[in-house]
Amino acid sequence: MAISKPELACVYASLILADDDIDITGEKIQTILKAANVEVEPYWPGLFAKALETANVKDLITNIGSAVGAVPAAGAAAAAPAAEAKEEKKEEKKEEESEEEDDDMGFGLFE
Repeated sequence: MAISKPELACVYASLILADDDIDITGEKIQTILKAANVEVEPYWPGLFAKALETANVKDLITNIGSAVGAVPAAGAAAAAPAAEAKEEKKEEKKEEESEEEDDDMGFGLFE
């Protein structure tokens, strides 16, 4: 789903306001858009301001990264026992190979 230019302009204006710790209102979004010479339909700034009036934009941005990282971490935790089992098998094979190598040298520990 592609985002339209007016939506994107309002998103950026909202992020600017949030970064400066300024309340996000339709008038302030419109002021930023005018300063940037961006024309949008008059309902866009008010729509974004209404949608974000109860949200803490900085927390939303911060929590997006942590939510995305949580899913792979859970998958990695489930995969860890399988990886350990593979490592144990590799260690057993290495031990067997090292015993064979000793036999090839012509001497052993218990001969």
